Amino acid sequence: MPSPGQRTAAVLTGDLIGSTKAAPSALEDAIDLLAETAREITDWVPGPSASRFTRYRGDGWQMHVADPGLALRAVLLLSARLRAADLGLATRAAIGIGPVESLGTASLADARGPVFEASGRALDHMARTRRLAIEGEGVTALHRIVVDLLDERSEHWTRQQAEAMHLALPLRKDEPTLAEIAAPLGISAQAVNYRLAGAGAPAIRRSLRAWEEVFRA
Repeated sequence: MPSPGQRTAAVLTGDLIGSTKAAPSALEDAIDLLAETAREITDWVPGPSASRFTRYRGDGWQMHVADPGLALRAVLLLSARLRAADLGLATRAAIGIGPVESLGTASLADARGPVFEASGRALDHMARTRRLAIEGEGVTALHRIVVDLLDERSEHWTRQQAEAMHLALPLRKDEPTLAEIAAPLGISAQAVNYRLAGAGAPAIRRSLRAWEEVFRA
């Protein structure tokens, strides 16, 4: 349990797959895209420390998510944005859940707390064939099962499916309509429906809502 003054949060720790073979420009574009998406996620939980993104170890990155229940939605959105960009790079990410002692100064480089240890440990122990993992306070076998299933499902998104998913996943009171998703993509609502169905969006969004309700309980 968190000590007095500590708060429970989520930390995502990840690295880019295929970065050693990628052009330097593609690597920089991928990190910039992840950072931009992290700023969008900040709007889900207003506050100066709602989220913070830091790059480290060249192709590595880390992000704090103030509401631990939103970590799974956040990591799927990050993955979708990267796949949609078609940079030839994907990302692995480990979700850590637990207390935060400090978010550091200008970045997460000097942050500390059990949540950072859980996230880093989960990434270090992740099999190379996997892209998502979760560890930390209160994490059960059921949490790991959900993450495993979403890992397998999202890994098979096509670029077109990922384009639709990155517009369907952001947190809002009402889910975006097919027409709202179709407009920026320049395609029909029917085409969006086809892409979302192929990506498993209905089941994924139901799973995320249930996941978030459990964390709020």
